[in-house]
Amino acid sequence: MLRAPSHEVVVVQKKSRSGKQIGRWLPGALVSVLLIAAILYFVDIPTMLTSIRNADFRLLAVSMALSFVWLMVRAKVWMTLLRDRAPYRDVLFTAGEGYLLNNFLPFRLGEFGRAFLLSRKSGMQFGEILPTIVIERAMDLAISAAIFLAALPFVVGAEGSERIGYIVGALVLIGLVMMYVLARNNRWALDLFHKLSARWPAVQKFGGSFLESFFAGLAVLTDGWLFARFLFWMLLNWAIALLAYYLMMLAYFPQANFVWGMFGLGAAAFGGAIPSAPGAVGTFEGAVAGALTVLSGDQSTSLAVALTARLYNYLNSGVIGGIGLAREGQTLSGIYQQLMNFRNKSE
Repeated sequence: MLRAPSHEVVVVQKKSRSGKQIGRWLPGALVSVLLIAAILYFVDIPTMLTSIRNADFRLLAVSMALSFVWLMVRAKVWMTLLRDRAPYRDVLFTAGEGYLLNNFLPFRLGEFGRAFLLSRKSGMQFGEILPTIVIERAMDLAISAAIFLAALPFVVGAEGSERIGYIVGALVLIGLVMMYVLARNNRWALDLFHKLSARWPAVQKFGGSFLESFFAGLAVLTDGWLFARFLFWMLLNWAIALLAYYLMMLAYFPQANFVWGMFGLGAAAFGGAIPSAPGAVGTFEGAVAGALTVLSGDQSTSLAVALTARLYNYLNSGVIGGIGLAREGQTLSGIYQQLMNFRNKSE
């Protein structure tokens, strides 16, 4: 029986991987391109530039300064989940590097990269670090949903807005209780998943690996003092982001109130989660500008706020992450190659 030379097999494998990678990023890239085209079509660029020139730069300066405070507190959130097993300086620079990677690399590699980079700086293993990022992101999703839904009734002017806010808070609390129950009974839940997914090996392999990491991260919920510390730093982190977004909006819209900040921040979080080009280009601006257009009716100034929020996201990660990479003698392209090699080996 004839066999293909080994180098041909390698070429076929590389082409297969390239095809898979294109299939992963192409839909998101198309979404970003369509949204950018829509923004450019509906927005009056000269009016937007005028809005930027007329903004209150004192408020914007405070907002940008808060971006660094936000990242410093976010590092404390992550360090708490890591149970203080890594030095704060390493955690801070690695967090900045992760967000920097997310801004410029595809496939949300920054999350994967954070675990990879910190494992090389600390005595912790990659498999120990990744679950902490999973639980951090799960809590981010819950809080962003709560903020957005709590602001929504006030935005649309519905009656009984306070009651809906209470309901949202109750739903978040119920979600935390459910995660606590899963954390206490994770073995039973894993066994049930493997039993139900036995007919689909691919689903079982991927889902089982994800659930094991997720349940490992949920272990924080079973340690009362650790969870209290984690929740304190996480809520403080979101409060800082909320204040920064409110100040950004106030710099452009003097009539803005705190609900605007809640609605805009919630929209930004969901815009960043939609499949898109690296850094949520297009989807982030579309979500923030769309939310503010609903509130103000001014598309051009709303886009100016969205671009300012983009700068807010780039500033802290660019400075802190850039310093971290420089300290380690790394580049974005070098990290990307290392991450892809590591992921291919894992697969």
